[in-house]
Amino acid sequence: MALGRGLVEPFFEENRAVMSLRQTEKILAAPEALSLETRTAFRRTASELLDQLPEGTGRLVIDLSGTRTVDSAGLGALMLIQRKAAERRQIVCLRGAYEELRFLLVLAKLDDLFELEGRSA
Repeated sequence: MALGRGLVEPFFEENRAVMSLRQTEKILAAPEALSLETRTAFRRTASELLDQLPEGTGRLVIDLSGTRTVDSAGLGALMLIQRKAAERRQIVCLRGAYEELRFLLVLAKLDDLFELEGRSA
């Protein structure tokens, strides 16, 4: 389905949505609770999207605007997604992360690994 200048391809699986805005960027909507129960499917979807993006220029945007909690397993999933992206020279952007998650990323010295954009309160 064409919208505006870019191509938008929605993908829905277990309350998550993935949209492709252009060939070099994919958006993955994180689940409401990024936790032990949801991390495997989330990480698998993110990995598939990274594989679809070009090495060296790809950008995966993880939309956290609907995410209310991230536990240690969810944080680990984000780190593993970022590691795979780094191996492929791609960028992971966390969009709409709530304040506590941003604070946790700073505290764990992980904030420099991700692009952060959007909500902070």
